[in-house]
Amino acid sequence: MGKKIIINIEKIEKRVAILENDNLEQYFIERPEHERLVGNIYKAKVKSVVSGIQAAFLDLGLKMNGFLYVSDITKPFADYREIIEEEAEELEPTRFKEDINIQDVLKPNQEVLVQVVKGEIGTKGPRLTTNISLPGRFLVLMPYQRCFGISKKISDIKERERLRDIIKDFKLPKDAGLIVRTMAEGVGRKELLRDYKYLMSLFKKIDYEFKKAASPSLIHKEYGLVLRIIRDYFSEDVDELVVDDRQEMVRILRFLHTLAPQLKSRVKLHKDKISLFERFKLEEQIERIYERKVELKSGGYIIIEPTEAMVTIDVNTGSFVKKDSLEETVFVTNKEAAYEIARQIKLRDLGGIIVIDFIDMKSKKHRREIFEEFVNQFNKDKAKTKILPISELGVIEMTRQRVGKSLESVSFEKCPWCHGRGLIKTVPTIAIDVLRMLKKHIKYSKVQNLILHLNPKVASYLFNQAKEELLSLEKESKIQIMIEADSSKGLEEIEITKA
Repeated sequence: MGKKIIINIEKIEKRVAILENDNLEQYFIERPEHERLVGNIYKAKVKSVVSGIQAAFLDLGLKMNGFLYVSDITKPFADYREIIEEEAEELEPTRFKEDINIQDVLKPNQEVLVQVVKGEIGTKGPRLTTNISLPGRFLVLMPYQRCFGISKKISDIKERERLRDIIKDFKLPKDAGLIVRTMAEGVGRKELLRDYKYLMSLFKKIDYEFKKAASPSLIHKEYGLVLRIIRDYFSEDVDELVVDDRQEMVRILRFLHTLAPQLKSRVKLHKDKISLFERFKLEEQIERIYERKVELKSGGYIIIEPTEAMVTIDVNTGSFVKKDSLEETVFVTNKEAAYEIARQIKLRDLGGIIVIDFIDMKSKKHRREIFEEFVNQFNKDKAKTKILPISELGVIEMTRQRVGKSLESVSFEKCPWCHGRGLIKTVPTIAIDVLRMLKKHIKYSKVQNLILHLNPKVASYLFNQAKEELLSLEKESKIQIMIEADSSKGLEEIEITKA
């Protein structure tokens, strides 16, 4: 069954699913209204320099100005992590200057070549860097940093030495550096050299465009979702890539012709009448991504709760009870949960601080096994993670990098009725609120008659269970109160108008 990449192309949305043994392991979507800025390179103009926060605001030609911290100018070998979502170890650590003031390096109206490392979030504009990173399939070119690195996820010492020897032979410009990506493991000199030449050609084009373009302007646009997936995920361990659009297939084949011609034969066009995602039974799996409760095969379950400060995940045994012992029941549930939680974190692209509350285990050996199982699930995760050992209480704390918006934030918005609480008031509670609101309204406004526009359930409750209270209020205030049931209103939505 192996590993597959499934690509669905529609005008309003592009979807990519990565499957392992027909299970959905990663899922990506791209829509025109949520254009990804990370990786884009601009010729920007400095609008203002703020010494208090040691940052400058730059005009990119977008709705919002980008902001550039002084550390993103003076400290090399850091920002690439946001572009490629990988981390490398330095081979030749580069020195950088300390205690530089932002006014010493940037002035208003100055033109600067910058790259977006984090997209817009709310009212905050994109974060920028002058430390440009150009990712290829196997390498990342750092045209303005003399530093070298190899992905931390290539752990074999002999393989690291082999790759180091290869890239040291490349004739790099004086101030340029290279990072070897995880996908380069086992790749020969010929493929690495081809990737390097491609990146150098791209940099020369960017440098030429910067010199001739007006500011502000877009100099280089990072690949869209499909080609980014091809570059970063389509490797020798993928059995096939299936796409349902002929034009997109042609683009993919052209791209592979330059980067990985040996993989072209694995690209297939879906022609069946049944839709591609239905063919692989993906629609139901995708719907489950957004559920708060995730069932485990054993009968246990996990609860995922994203909050403003962090994501909390709780493990429960549910209906699963192993007759041997409670400790064994807990261990089996936790082990299954460790795999599923890691899968859900990657699938939902959860980021920031994540706290996982496993069921408490007495055995230190069991705690160690669960921790190792959990950590191993992130070996191939491209996002940077830091995982702390499991505590005596069975809690794991971790952080995970997320560059763009989470899958949930793209697909959902806050409920207009509960405003993100996840709960709404009961009908009797809302009816009581209505009566209190009426009393306040009558007290402070000189009106003769009123109309209440309410959800039908609330209107029905006032007509029946709260009828006496309503009649008493009319009698005391000497005004007529009419109720209009409006099915378009949410349960908590209350409108009072003059009759």
